[in-house]
Amino acid sequence: MWPLLTMHITQLNRECLLHLFSFLDKDSRKSLARTCSQLHDVFEDPALWSLLHFRSLTELQKDNFLLGPALRSLSICWHSSRVQVCSIEDWLKSAFQRSICSRHERLVNDFLLQVCDRCPNLASVTLSGCGHVTDDCLARLLRCCPRLRALRLENCARVTNRTLAAVAADGRALQTLHVDFCRNVSAAGLRHLRAACPRLALRAEHSAAMLPDQPPRPRAPAAALGKLLPR
Repeated sequence: MWPLLTMHITQLNRECLLHLFSFLDKDSRKSLARTCSQLHDVFEDPALWSLLHFRSLTELQKDNFLLGPALRSLSICWHSSRVQVCSIEDWLKSAFQRSICSRHERLVNDFLLQVCDRCPNLASVTLSGCGHVTDDCLARLLRCCPRLRALRLENCARVTNRTLAAVAADGRALQTLHVDFCRNVSAAGLRHLRAACPRLALRAEHSAAMLPDQPPRPRAPAAALGKLLPR
């Protein structure tokens, strides 16, 4: 019988190693990269990071991924109970809830600012269920990523007509925009965008029919209430 031949992983060429890494999730890639300098170099190869998907806020804080010009598709989707509170109107939140949401907003916006600075070749961005994303962040994303073709913002409570205006102004390559269940997007804003970008595949299921955020009504002074009460 012929002797059994064995090969160590580091004997594979760069192309094979990149292909192998591509089947691993972010944590597994980082663990493998810690085993030797050669595999760490593969981990840091920009070609490995053309797609990123995050399922929780804590994943954004890890060091198991790289942001770079090779990134083409970014997805941040979560619907946990701890994040749902950030979709509530600000004036209805307790001080504790506002504190949590403020930290979440800083985390997400700081991450997206890094994306704007490092990933100019993005073609697709999905931010479904992310109640922390602001109009300002999205406007900057559109300016910094001129090749962006698809933007999906389903159930993003803080998205308003300002984002639609930014799409009309800077989304020159954009072909698809989803703003379903974005309660602060109005019918007038959608009409304006459709007129400005007739070729854009715009989807806005239920958005214009939802109640937008409104500040609380001021309370009537006690003297005025006294006049209204029957004697």
